[in-house]
Amino acid sequence: MTDFMTNNQTLIRLVCFILVLLVMAVWEIQRPRKALTQPKNFRWLNNLGFVALNGALLPFTLPFLAMGVAFTATQHQWGLLHWLKLPSPIEVLISIVLLDGIIYWQHRLFHQIPLLWRLHRVHHSDQDIDATTGSRFHFIEIWLSMWVKIAAIVILGISPIAVLLFEVILNASAMFNHSNVRLNLKFDALLRKFVVTPDMHRIHHSVHLNETNSNYGFCLSIWDRCFGSYIAEPKDGHRDMKIGLGIFRQPQEQGLLKMLTQPFRKDESHQK
Repeated sequence: MTDFMTNNQTLIRLVCFILVLLVMAVWEIQRPRKALTQPKNFRWLNNLGFVALNGALLPFTLPFLAMGVAFTATQHQWGLLHWLKLPSPIEVLISIVLLDGIIYWQHRLFHQIPLLWRLHRVHHSDQDIDATTGSRFHFIEIWLSMWVKIAAIVILGISPIAVLLFEVILNASAMFNHSNVRLNLKFDALLRKFVVTPDMHRIHHSVHLNETNSNYGFCLSIWDRCFGSYIAEPKDGHRDMKIGLGIFRQPQEQGLLKMLTQPFRKDESHQK
């Protein structure tokens, strides 16, 4: 089973991505949480354009990707987890939790460091939030994120199967917690004790600066609670809250080519 998953990693990731996206799309139609303000077809076309662009460019701009590094680390027994000799299921679980924590801090730093924020604001310039927003990241941010994962894999000694499972979980979580779906409020309150829910993460996409700089988690909600970045509810309420940034609000800014140039255009109206 492990060999099958690692040998068919690209197919597995693609199938999981499509299935989760379709499920969330249907769910958003059936039980929307918030009225959309932008043409959905145009947003989806351009947001998903990042998936195609990033997927095409990444292998050509890096000498190796996460899975390849994980195979090398396993062969040479690099990293802390290899030295500890833990049972495989425990090692995989610890790896996924540690990687999720690393992504939390990476995300937080992309908000706090001005140069990195210029890249990450492409994600936040979406004026609606739905499942496709979870795929809307500038290529340079994706490229830097891959280097963070590579460093983590080498230092921690994360196995290929753990890397694959984490990537699938991360992508599925991003689509789920960015989705425009309505959950039962009691169920949401219970669920967010463990994982990031759509209502929890929507606050992170508020135009209010203190809310933008909160709720950084992608999968596990524990990191925001532990490190003081958790906000339970938006001050304007989910129905009336305004999504996005104070800049890049013209309709043409939602086009792929415009989004690619957003990090390089002067910004004096939204200082971090």
